[in-house]
Amino acid sequence: MWFDEKDPLIHIRTHNTDLKNRLTAYAAAHPGECRQTDADPDTGCMEFEIRKGRFSFRLTAPYSAERRRVASEAAKKNSANGMGRSVHKNLL
Repeated sequence: MWFDEKDPLIHIRTHNTDLKNRLTAYAAAHPGECRQTDADPDTGCMEFEIRKGRFSFRLTAPYSAERRRVASEAAKKNSANGMGRSVHKNLL
């Protein structure tokens, strides 16, 4: 990803399948805000431009050893009883 203060767009180049799928769907739904600019079928890389304000970055602090331990225990407990994705609510 790259951008600067002058350009109203963020340029994204990625191999990440989830991000490619999300950006492709967003570009189809909102062509005035985002567009695919390139794709390399040999490597699977795709490039997009998206308007600033439509894409966000979230910085998170590293987990403490205690928080990792609690998360691990919650994941083990919930995966054993089929709860799967409800682990996050138990961490907060």
